[in-house]
Amino acid sequence: MIIKSIELSNFRNYEREIFEFHKGTNVLYGDNAQGKTNVLEAIFVGGTTKSHKGSKDHEMIRSGQTEAHLRYFVEKKEKTFKVEVHMKRGSSKGIAIDGIPIRSSNELLGLSNIVFFSPEDLSIIKDGPEERRRFIDMELCQLNKSYLFYLTQYKKILKQRNALLKQIKEKPELKETLEIWNSQLVGNGKKIIRLREEFIEKLNMIMKKKHDSLTGGKEKIDISYCPNCREEEFESQLFLEEERDIFLGTTTAGPHRDDMLFITEKKDLRKYGSQGQKRTAALSLKMAEIEIVEEITGEKPILLLDDVLSELDRNRQNYLLENIKGIQTIITCTGLEEFIKNKINIDRTFEIIEGNIKKKTDGGIGNE
Repeated sequence: MIIKSIELSNFRNYEREIFEFHKGTNVLYGDNAQGKTNVLEAIFVGGTTKSHKGSKDHEMIRSGQTEAHLRYFVEKKEKTFKVEVHMKRGSSKGIAIDGIPIRSSNELLGLSNIVFFSPEDLSIIKDGPEERRRFIDMELCQLNKSYLFYLTQYKKILKQRNALLKQIKEKPELKETLEIWNSQLVGNGKKIIRLREEFIEKLNMIMKKKHDSLTGGKEKIDISYCPNCREEEFESQLFLEEERDIFLGTTTAGPHRDDMLFITEKKDLRKYGSQGQKRTAALSLKMAEIEIVEEITGEKPILLLDDVLSELDRNRQNYLLENIKGIQTIITCTGLEEFIKNKINIDRTFEIIEGNIKKKTDGGIGNE
């Protein structure tokens, strides 16, 4: 699986630019705030419909413009697909695949599989449960259409149930209608819990091996799934919390409150790990993510690395670069010195200045 090219029109600081990528290692370099990360964001939007930063559509439209367009070509199983994304202020984004508009942005997920790694991914380890749920959901939605369906339904039902809970405080007679939403919430929620449990179990097995290799066996790690309530307990827990939910006006039990813990040396890495340990865990997690995608889809994902090398020591750099051979990789950085010094092979470089490709070069760096 590779991205062949992407065209940006009025996206972030790009008026119009076309990036044609090599199937190997591509490097976007230049000073800070020139638009390198914007290209990775555009690729991520083209593959998942969402910004990796959680930005709203209108925030990605170039200043002073009312619309932005992306045209994205991805090759999968020897077939090329064209994805077009249209963003307009005040409107929902429009998406077409091979010229045919899709009814739901969910139809795009899974067409291309993208692994995004940036220094901000430390937030998966060190921040609150929402970041870890977001990671699980984004990965599973790309890999499993059933999970995407259950999660979409669950979120819709949860929104309706919460709205009803607020109404019940004013109109107690509406309480008898709560059972309808409870039943639907439990049905979809149980499936979400089961699929998350299976995914984290698989992720844990692979990540442990990656982490062991990265640390030379000196440090062990485990991922522990922490569901808000077990699959078989969800219905009863929802019933037990009913009066509390009505009082608070929100649903307090369910997979929307799940978490995932990273355990090393029998301690919660989030609370007790050093910055170096958290970086190592984040790197191991991303390497495991790549392997899971390949195992499930039969193809290597597209790897986006946003200024990651500068955050890693030499040992972690070497481990990362050794393990991404054969994967189309798009890297951002401020300069090419590290690649030249370490003789790291680059297939294509793009120098970015103020939202424009100043220079494009094929080969010749790190491959002497």
